[in-house]
Amino acid sequence: MKIIWLGHGSFRTHAAGQVLLIDPWLSGNPMLPEDQHEAAVQGATHILLTHAHFDHVADVLPLAKRLNIPVVGQYDVMAHWAEAEGIETIGFNKGGRVDLNGVKVDMVPASHSSTFATPNGPRAGGSEVGFILSADGHTVYVSGDTTIMADMEWIGDYYKPDIGILSAGGYFTMDMKAAAYAARQYFDFKTVIPCHYRTFPILEQSAKDLADGLPGVTVIEPEVLQEIEL
Repeated sequence: MKIIWLGHGSFRTHAAGQVLLIDPWLSGNPMLPEDQHEAAVQGATHILLTHAHFDHVADVLPLAKRLNIPVVGQYDVMAHWAEAEGIETIGFNKGGRVDLNGVKVDMVPASHSSTFATPNGPRAGGSEVGFILSADGHTVYVSGDTTIMADMEWIGDYYKPDIGILSAGGYFTMDMKAAAYAARQYFDFKTVIPCHYRTFPILEQSAKDLADGLPGVTVIEPEVLQEIEL
């Protein structure tokens, strides 16, 4: 399995012969230079969407149409896009599982919000979620944008993920100390990769507090487009 950070909350994951783009944000992403956009999405087989905020959804429809690949996410939004946009979607809901040609994806709760911006103000865009990815002998918890939540207890106990991709930049999500607390309290991760940080000055710029709070856990500060092989 290979995990590649695209900056902010965006990832490219190679597993079971598939290439999954998770919340791919290209246009306007300060962490991802324009000349790296094509490399970021080349060969993608699926797009996974955790929620509808612009920094997660802005490029999803254009990429789905250009690359002719399905979008995988919360049922309400997927059903709407399939009808209104004519794209292929795989819509399911919290507690459900889909198999993406060998990568099993379970949808789990997150605690955040999920809205699309419209000329008439924000409109609900389904609900915010996280994912459990199972393939290549690993189980990965992708938290999506979230705070600490009691649901993490059963998620950790039931799925037993060994890798955590955790939103940890603060202000909009958990910060590094909170993410460390959640990882200690609810999970038994071998590896933790922080995200949703460094993008803007308002967010945390270092994962030191996360690493200091997780002795014995490998905390990897990702670099854009650099492979993390697990």
